[in-house]
Parts: sequence; structure tokens; C-alpha cells
Amino acid sequence: MGRLSTLFAPERVAVVGATDSEGSVGRAVTANLLDSYTGEIVAINPNKDTVLGLTCYDGFDAVDRPATIDVAVVVVPPTVAVDVIADAGEAGIENVVVITAGFGETGSDGAERERRLREVAREYDLNLVGPNSLGVMSTPVGLNATFGNEMASEGDISFMSQSGAFITAVLDWAAERDVGFKDIVSLGNKAVLDEGDFVAEWGDDPETDVILGYLEDINDGTKFVETAREVTQETPIVLVKSGRTDAGASAAASHTGAMAGSERAYEAGLDKAGTLRVESVQELFDYAQILSGQPLPDGDEIAIVTNAGGPGVMTTDAVGDSDLTLADFGDETFERLREEMPDEANIYNPVDIIGDAPAERFERALEIVLADDNVSMAAVVACPTAVLSFEDLAECVASAQERFGTPVAATLMGGKSVGAGAAVLGEAGIPNYFDPARAVGSLDALRRYREIQSTTYEEPTTFDVDRERAREILESAARRDSNRLGVEAMDLLDAYGIPTPQGSVVSSPTEAEAVAEDIGGDVVMKIVSPDILHKSDIGGVEVGVSVEDVRDTYEDLVVRARNYQQDATILGVQVQETIDLDSGVETILGVNRDPQFGPLVLFGLGGIFVEVLEDTTVRVAPVSESEASGMLDDIDSAPLLRGARGRDPVDEGALVETVQRLSQLVTDFPAIVELDINPLVATPDGVQAVDLRLTLDQEEL
Repeated sequence: MGRLSTLFAPERVAVVGATDSEGSVGRAVTANLLDSYTGEIVAINPNKDTVLGLTCYDGFDAVDRPATIDVAVVVVPPTVAVDVIADAGEAGIENVVVITAGFGETGSDGAERERRLREVAREYDLNLVGPNSLGVMSTPVGLNATFGNEMASEGDISFMSQSGAFITAVLDWAAERDVGFKDIVSLGNKAVLDEGDFVAEWGDDPETDVILGYLEDINDGTKFVETAREVTQETPIVLVKSGRTDAGASAAASHTGAMAGSERAYEAGLDKAGTLRVESVQELFDYAQILSGQPLPDGDEIAIVTNAGGPGVMTTDAVGDSDLTLADFGDETFERLREEMPDEANIYNPVDIIGDAPAERFERALEIVLADDNVSMAAVVACPTAVLSFEDLAECVASAQERFGTPVAATLMGGKSVGAGAAVLGEAGIPNYFDPARAVGSLDALRRYREIQSTTYEEPTTFDVDRERAREILESAARRDSNRLGVEAMDLLDAYGIPTPQGSVVSSPTEAEAVAEDIGGDVVMKIVSPDILHKSDIGGVEVGVSVEDVRDTYEDLVVRARNYQQDATILGVQVQETIDLDSGVETILGVNRDPQFGPLVLFGLGGIFVEVLEDTTVRVAPVSESEASGMLDDIDSAPLLRGARGRDPVDEGALVETVQRLSQLVTDFPAIVELDINPLVATPDGVQAVDLRLTLDQEEL
């Protein structure tokens, strides 16, 4: 166990604010501890002599050996809570659970109180849960330091939640379904300890087989990704992340004071972290049960054994909706099924052993398909009949699963007749679902986690670049007191090895003509102004300009810009070689800096279609070569890159390298808040960054 081991396995717990007043949080916490906790409980309340049979102390200094208190649970009013926490630190207590609300979630006064709480926690190096927390539980020692109304039953799942109410609902739900837990923590406002700390702790805990979480935000996305990537090599992490919609994100912010980052950032961050993200409580526990009870499959192929045609078809449809495939049986399997199943049975996958099948026929069919090397997992789907005992069936399924060591999920489609069978399956670690789609989804979760475990996280490539030149270009914007840069900063891309067309920004018609003559052939000319973002909308771009027309075009572009915005800062005009767009594909490569996860690199179909089609994908920087390559695979328009409709395929290697180089640029310079290369033209001969705009945070320079 890690540094939080005594938080979850304390020998001595103090309740500061213990009371016997009916309906109070202090009473609920104290009573819950008295009901099940195997260690010593210390009650602290200067206004009470005893509480629920416990001697009450005025403070930590009145307690014998206060430093031996492993956990202090604080349920005093917010106005005195910070002082109590300081007293705990002074007494040598390491773990504090602050149930008290009235901190960052309540406004400016509460935010200031939470700031002081952090300072105290830092001063005394406290492991502090909360504030605004329901509390913590740990079933091996009977610890229920919460004001909930239900104690968890023992199990191998550890669960964290940013909502205390969610924990109480889950515990009530789990009690009815015999789902057990190891540790539970209500994160509250996460002033000190956050989700990353508990992931790290449970990743080191041999008694935790699965980590579950309900999160509204993530405090430190970078830390979480690094921690979770390591933990998920041994222990699966399944998360519900709320706030997926704009309305949900707004509700989350008002609930806990969370600043919700963009949904795409969380999607990319949680994927990079190796977590399994789900969208419902049902999925959360479906995945938890199968991950804790079943082995991982060695492939994606599933066999279905059923006594009912309709549910068999439903299961097959669910397989089609997943990333699993129906197993192709070998000849020996068909021969054995043909010999041992009734003539009316369907021996092809899904195997329908017909409605008069007793448990023994299910067992034989399941054993036959599990013996097939082409089968990596199985779903057993059964409807109740007069000749079938679900309890007997469950024993047969459990026996077959144990014999072959292949993951199995069951769907016993019934109500009151299911109970005994479900209990037998539960004892064997085999999940049971009424809906076959849930069984398939859970088996697919095993496949997904197998992929996570087998993923090799490679370090991003570090390219030889000119950082000093890049820094000078960025600082030039600061010297102009501007936080925006456009094509005048194309040299920034050159400094990081990202190809750009020949050309430069000029400040006179004469210079423009000289550059055009040097390029040779027709050129593209663009107004350069940090105040005019959409140049083409105001006539600020001219394509196919001959050398003879360059002078007049320069003057026209400046006049149009002045007419559009008199006070606009005009830095000049860019003269650039013409890129043959017909032979290439216009893509977009960009960056947006997320408050939780840092820079997000975006790639997709670009040009004028980017906002219409929105065919883009996102990764958290820094981006490795395999991640960059995966971005090309992700977009729907990938066939355009690979020679669709007779076109020559583009140089994918150049695209992959450019993604990595931009990732290095924005990782090296946190001052870059947003950056768009649009279009980044990909051709069979390489790539060219045709246009650029970026936004800076000058304080980061």
C-alpha cells in the first residue's frame, strides 16, 4: 500500500464535532463508526461530556497520544474548520477527512476559506479529503466514516466519487445486487487529495481488482494521465465523467466549483490515460463485475449459446454493434455439435439448442464451443422453460468456464426464477444480465482492457529544432503588445521543421514585386493583420497573381483592409508561391490549450470544409509517432489521404512527422494558447503549411 494506507486502514479515528443531536451529521458519522468499525473511536466536542457512550474530549491536546490518531473526521462549522485542521496537523495527525461544506462551492468567502485550508494542509503535509465530502469507507476494517445510511459490503472494487449523493445511491443499489467494495471515498472539492492520488493508492493495493470513479472534472490532467497509464497496466479503471454536454458541464461547475474543460479534451485525456469511460451507472458496474470476475480474452471472437432464437438474434445484433466478431467454428466443432445436439438445433454461431434444452445440453454445447481455438469468449443466453432449472444451468456454466478459463457472460432472461441461478453465477465471478446487449458490452469491455494492457506507450520523438529562433518570433508579438500572430509568423513553423511555401511578408509594392520575381510564376497574396482573422471574407486574399500585377494587388489589398477596419494594424502583405491544391488534400492541424490536460493537438479535413464537416480528431500533447499515425486513421476522410477515387495517396509519413513537430512546438512553448495551420496541404511529395494563425498568453513568454 502507498502513503494513504492508514487513511483506509486506521487503528484510531477521531470525530471532531461528534454529537448525539438527532438529525445531525456529527451524530450520523459517530453512529456509523460505532456500528461497524473495529478500531478505537475518539469523540471530540468541547460542549459534550459523552456522545453515544463515548467519552468526549475538548480538543486534540486533551486526548492521550493524539499523534496515534490515524484519521481525523471534521464535521464542525466552516468558520472554525480550518483552525481545527491546523490543530490536527499540530497534533501530528496525517489524515484528515473534511465533511464540512461551505468552502469553494459556495462563493468568494468559501473560496478564500478553501485557500487557507490548502495552506494549512501544505504546512503540515496533510492527506486531506474534501472539504464538502460525504466521507470515506473501507470494508476490511468496517470503517464507515460517512454520514450515509448504508455500509458497503466487502468486495474487491474501490470507488471514488465527486458526488456524495451518488455514493449513497450506488450503495443502496449495490446492496440489492450483492456488489461489494474495498474502499470508497467521496472526493468533495478536492482541495488537496484528488482522483490521481486515489488511483495511485489503489493501483498499489493488492486487494483492489477494479477502480471505479464518478468524476465531474479532473484537477491535474497531466498527473492523472501519467498515473493512470501506469496503474492500468495491472488494474482497470472505469469512469463515468459527467458534464459531457454544455448543460451538464454548467451543472457540474455550479455543483462543486469545478471548471469543466471541453468534452473532447476529456475524451482524449481519458483515452490516453488508458481508462474505460462509460456513460451510465449500469455500464459502470457491468464493467466492474466482469473485469473483477473474468479473465481477459485472447481474441475478439465470441460464441453465443442459447435456447431461444429471438434472444440469439438480439445478441448477434449487439455483437455487430460492438468491436467483437462472431467466431467461425472449426470443422471439428461443427461435427461434435451435429452429433450431440438435436436435429432441429442450429449448430452455427449463434448456437440455438432449442427450447426444450435442459441444463446438461447447455453444458455440452458450451464445452464444445469453448474447446474451439477460434472462440475467445462466450455468451450464454437462456429463457425460462419448464425443463430448465436456472440454478442447474448456472452450475453448468460455472463449471465449463472454470474448466476452460475462457471469459463467459450470462443472460438469464427472467424475473423471480433467476435469483438462485444468478447467485451461483455471482459466486463464480460470472456476471448475469437480463439484456443480452449488456452481456456483449461487458465482454467487449474485457477486449478493450486487453488492448489497454497490451499498449506500449512510446516516448514522443524529439526533433532537432531552432528553439531560440522560435522564441524570438513569439516575443516579437509581445513587443508589439499583441497576443495574436498570423502568416507573419510562418518562420515559427520553419524553425520547427514544418515545411512552408516559398515567400515572405513585405511592407511595400516594390518588395512584393521582388519576392514574386524570385519565386517565379503566379503567386498568392494575403493581407497581414492580427486584427483581421478571416482574410478571404474581406477580399484580403488574391490567388494566381502574375508578377506584372503584384504592385497593384498590393495596393488593393491594403485599401480593402483599411476600408474594412480603419484602425486595423497592417503589418504588410504576404507574397507566397502557389500550391497546387488539386494534387493534394487540404487538412487542418491545430492546437488548443485545455485547462486540465494542457495542449490538445487536432488533425482533420481542412480548408473551407473544416467547420462544416467537422471531421477532426484530437490527442493530448506530447504526441508520439503511433498516436500521430492513429490520428490519420481516425478521421472519416482518411480514404482521401490514401488515394480514393484514383487519386495518388499523400505522403502519410510527412503528415505524421508534422503532427509530432507541432506537438513538440506547443509543448516547448506553453505561451501558445491556440494555433491553426489551415490548410496544411498534403501531397504525394510531402506537406506544406499554407496559412497560420495563433494566440499567445504573453505572461507565459
